[in-house]
Amino acid sequence: MRPKKLQCIITFQTTTEAMKFEEIAKAEGLKGRLIPLPTVIAAGCGLAWKEDPKDKVLLERVLKERNLLYDKIYELEI
Repeated sequence: MRPKKLQCIITFQTTTEAMKFEEIAKAEGLKGRLIPLPTVIAAGCGLAWKEDPKDKVLLERVLKERNLLYDKIYELEI
């Protein structure tokens, strides 16, 4: 079993929003990926974006500059 690491998790209300964010995040050079929604979070569409917490400022900038819809940003050990 892998040790848990602190991760930045973005949740979305719809799968469409998650897929749109994935496309833009890859174009912006983010290295994260879509994952199934962690069980400790009970909201959203069932997909979440996982990214290294050191890139949280970049994530927030991309979300704001592109006016992307999202639910919430969490920092979780997963």
